[in-house]
Amino acid sequence: MTKFKDKTVLITGGASGIGLLMARQAVEKGASNLIVLDLDQAALERMQKELSSPVSRLLALKTDITSEQELQKALQQIRAEKLEVDILINNAGVVTGKSFHEHSLSDIDRDMKVNSIAPMKLTRELIQGMLKRKTGHIVNISSAASMLSNPRMSVYCASKWAMTGWSDSLRIEMEEAKTGIQVLTVTPYYIDTGMFAGVRSPLIPILKPERVVGKIIRAIEKDKIVLRTPWIIYTLPFVKGILPKRMLDVVIGKFFGIYHSMDKFKGRSNDQS
Repeated sequence: MTKFKDKTVLITGGASGIGLLMARQAVEKGASNLIVLDLDQAALERMQKELSSPVSRLLALKTDITSEQELQKALQQIRAEKLEVDILINNAGVVTGKSFHEHSLSDIDRDMKVNSIAPMKLTRELIQGMLKRKTGHIVNISSAASMLSNPRMSVYCASKWAMTGWSDSLRIEMEEAKTGIQVLTVTPYYIDTGMFAGVRSPLIPILKPERVVGKIIRAIEKDKIVLRTPWIIYTLPFVKGILPKRMLDVVIGKFFGIYHSMDKFKGRSNDQS
């Protein structure tokens, strides 16, 4: 039996990109309730039409997850529907593709809040019910950038380093306390969505969204604690550990071309997916 059958699933940034694909998979696998928080009202409306299902109830809430007031309003609506979240997927993300000195203060706030602070706050609210029920699954979509420094995405890297460190620490806490709550940390390479439009990667292929989502869903169902994709990302901690920093710059920056991958970055505005 699939892990999603008859479960309530909440996905942030679930109206587009890999969030929408995961929402579709959750419905197809029999989720009884799907809750999507997203900033884009038009995308939410399109998603509602696409994912309407006689067996799954869909709650689409326009929410800026960086706003505590809006986050609490969404949580109140969820409670009003008498829903208890079984699977939480912290997927919403943003990137500012420019050098650090070009970031505005609001850029820094936005990236850190969306990518790391908001997921912590949302999880803090929902984990209370999971602890009482002694069951639950928390999925944190981080990034390979949480293991590697990269020019023109310094704040994004910082936010994802925070996400990965928090996520795995949370996993250890849940396991030590025998809570029954599973935590999965996902660290993919660049994914071919609008969020990273313009990125160039000469040696490592940019990932197809459908394949990434398939791997995430399988990782949830198998209770995996870490998912890195593609396979070469699993070697990053080892490579970083054995190579001197200057040598790492040559291998990662020049040979693999990672340090120039954001040179022609375009992205898209108001993206939280």
